[in-house]
Amino acid sequence: MAGYGTDEQFQRWLADNGYTLTSDAPAPAVLRQRGSQYVDAVYGDRFIGRVVTFDQERAWPRTGASLRGTAIPDNVVPQAVIYASFEAAYQEARNQGGLNAIGSASGAVVRKKVGELEVQYSGAQSDGTASFLTPLISTVDGMLAPYLRNETSNGLLVRSVG
Repeated sequence: MAGYGTDEQFQRWLADNGYTLTSDAPAPAVLRQRGSQYVDAVYGDRFIGRVVTFDQERAWPRTGASLRGTAIPDNVVPQAVIYASFEAAYQEARNQGGLNAIGSASGAVVRKKVGELEVQYSGAQSDGTASFLTPLISTVDGMLAPYLRNETSNGLLVRSVG
């Protein structure tokens, strides 16, 4: 599998952002692969459009995707997707294994009481999944937001206001 972008683009992105990789960091191709896997795993099912072929290795390119009224060609990976994968790759270089969380909902703290104060946390899944463990990189989330479908419920657009 190949990560989004190229090693040369990744090195240029690192330099443009003032980042350097430590000597013990994995190779750029490995980091790009891990960053791309993170982007596809966390955001892939929510991207606009559809994959071009059922067995393609990445979530992009896509068909039927458009941004602000302009169609995205089905042979193009948007630059924001590439840069988001680079950001995830850089985070992986800084904290190797940090993009992968291992755990289960059974180990999550749902309610905690200390003296008179009791707090109940949301996010634990009763089905045993642990989606709340997925690390969220706010920069990646912001970069990819325009390329994500709006969430709907029963055909109605659900959007938080305020």
